[in-house]
Amino acid sequence: MKLLAIKIETSHEVEDALSIYSQDNLNALGTEARKRSDFEQAGWLHDSTVVEMDEIKDLPKDMQFIAYFDEEADRDDLVNKFKNKLNELKSYGLNTGEEKITTSYIADQDWNTAWQKYYHVIDFSRHLAIVPEWEDYKPAFSDQKLIKLDPGLAFGTGNHQTTQLAMMGLERAIVKPVSVVDVGTGSGILAIAASELGATNVLATDISDESMTAAQQNAALNGLTNIKTQKTSLLADVDGKFDIIVANILAEILLDLIPQMNDHLNDNGQIIFSGIDYLQLPKIEKALDENDFKIDLTMRQGRWIGLSITRKEK
Repeated sequence: MKLLAIKIETSHEVEDALSIYSQDNLNALGTEARKRSDFEQAGWLHDSTVVEMDEIKDLPKDMQFIAYFDEEADRDDLVNKFKNKLNELKSYGLNTGEEKITTSYIADQDWNTAWQKYYHVIDFSRHLAIVPEWEDYKPAFSDQKLIKLDPGLAFGTGNHQTTQLAMMGLERAIVKPVSVVDVGTGSGILAIAASELGATNVLATDISDESMTAAQQNAALNGLTNIKTQKTSLLADVDGKFDIIVANILAEILLDLIPQMNDHLNDNGQIIFSGIDYLQLPKIEKALDENDFKIDLTMRQGRWIGLSITRKEK
């Protein structure tokens, strides 16, 4: 079997957006990002790693984003959709780099694990660390919770600023046993973080089959039985209400989620948003206000915004 690989020479600023778009909108089998900074940072490690930049084949100027599809997929249609997406992202003020798109067909073999050498433990906070399944890690504190992760084909490794903003929001919000729904779960990382921080029951939703599989497998990897999954778009067809709604997805998708939230949020519940480019924040603020929600806390890392949200007081 072969895979269609669509490679885009672009900027690291659009990595999150292209990853989510590829998997949630185009049903990509998987994505990969080769960043120049990965190779540069590998040379800074205090071990025997030696990186000869001049000898690296096809070294990106900034980032190469690669999306993989079934070989029967319509190549020209996908290329046009990526061109349109890059134009949209550029209109938001994001740097889209060269925007050079090339395609090729490759053998379906070890491409999904080749990037593992650049994915290491993330000591996120005093309370949480993200540990790739293939690495050993001993926490500095006996009560630091470990999120063991094998992202596989799904989006979400913990490296992204948007994921980390959402985790910061969860740490602040979970101060007692609560119920949580993780909308657009990807690899399940936020659902797992919520469970490890003390959530009693967690629902993880996503539109992608790969995300459902990854979230289930990662929950099992961490020995968690209180995480359930549901394949659906946002909160469509979801029953019940939750104490916390968390969503790390792009602003245009959050705009579709906002009208659904009131029916799924318990009294005194909280909402955590991430994945918002700062240029898109006014649209989110307006939609929240129109749906009787208010922002209690704004977090920012680089150009990305995270929000803690509650209902307006009546």
